[in-house]
Amino acid sequence: MSAEPTNGTATARPTAAVIGDDDEALAVAADLAAQFRKDAAERDAQRRLPRAELDRLSASGLLAVTVPAMFGGADVRQETLAEIFRLLAAADASIAQIPQSHFVYVNVLRRQGTRQQQEFFFGEVLSGKRFGNAQSEAGTKHVQDIRSRLVSGRGADGDGSYVLTGVKHYSTGALFADWIPVLARAEDDNLHVAYVPRNAPGVTVVDDWDGMGQRTTASGTVRLDAVHVPADRIVPHHLTFQGPQLHGAIAQLLHAAIDAGIASGALAEAVEFVRTKSRPWFESGFETAAEDPLLIQRFGELAIQVRAAEALLSAAARSVDAARADLTDDTAAEASIAVAAAKVTAAHAAVDVGSALFEVSGTRSALNALDLHRHWRDARTHTLHDPTRWKVQHVGRYVLNGTRPPRHGLL
Repeated sequence: MSAEPTNGTATARPTAAVIGDDDEALAVAADLAAQFRKDAAERDAQRRLPRAELDRLSASGLLAVTVPAMFGGADVRQETLAEIFRLLAAADASIAQIPQSHFVYVNVLRRQGTRQQQEFFFGEVLSGKRFGNAQSEAGTKHVQDIRSRLVSGRGADGDGSYVLTGVKHYSTGALFADWIPVLARAEDDNLHVAYVPRNAPGVTVVDDWDGMGQRTTASGTVRLDAVHVPADRIVPHHLTFQGPQLHGAIAQLLHAAIDAGIASGALAEAVEFVRTKSRPWFESGFETAAEDPLLIQRFGELAIQVRAAEALLSAAARSVDAARADLTDDTAAEASIAVAAAKVTAAHAAVDVGSALFEVSGTRSALNALDLHRHWRDARTHTLHDPTRWKVQHVGRYVLNGTRPPRHGLL
């Protein structure tokens, strides 16, 4: 584990392609997923960070597909974005996890950025630049307790800029980022997002993530020591939650897509293993494991679970798209509830199918060299982001009493 240098010249990357529409975005995602799948087990086993793969992701233009059309982006539907994440996660859940925050903070700019901020940062995104994240803080009372501070009036030139100080954990994407969006509170205690260059003086990104799953996300620590932030790099995030909003629904939709992808990837690995490697149980009387009626039954159950997760994911994405077109308290609530239902179902499917892979495949599937356990480890790790039990509560309150879900970044 080491601290990455915060200065020096970044490695040159190819000029990013510009994707034109939803169909092209899906085709590009499917092609990249096929490439990333080939070495996913090896990367996980060796904890080889996917720098080259992320550069391909940047060059593909996929990171810019939610940039509004007026700024040159494809502005794809959320249904398309969810499917992009599902495809990537089915191939490599770590690679899919890394850009989740990227799209969240593109969305923050759409919602609260000034025209000048949008022109600048959307241009960065269209050129292939990546956003990371520096949100969570350890040792706080709850997950949304933010202690990092933006202090005004202490800029190097007395120019009204800010100084940013704090320590962030679980900073997925920061190690590979060009810009790190940092959640911090101003002197009035309101929440802001500061967009900080990855190589800014005072920024240190420490590769100290040692989770059992999603091993190559490098979700480590970001230290911010008196980092100078110009005022035009700061967005008033607290305003996002003062009216109907889709910030939380969109963020959670991508998490649901990752879970659904893990489930479908694990099922595909189980199918391939049983077809080509598993031996039939002697009592079945069949020549191949794939003919065993008990295995057939189990695969049917697992396939139904995966299909349910994928169907609810698509339905939730369509609900978000509908709310974006007509944003009210009611449409925002319906979108959040639809996403909550999808997230609960996908999370259960990811963990269940990742575990059942061994049940249906047999003893050989447990060999460490095959690294099939990465699916369950990724699922178990990713589904810890936020408890599904609370999403069930919100769905129940909404259905029974018409209670809208709260406005925050996890709904």
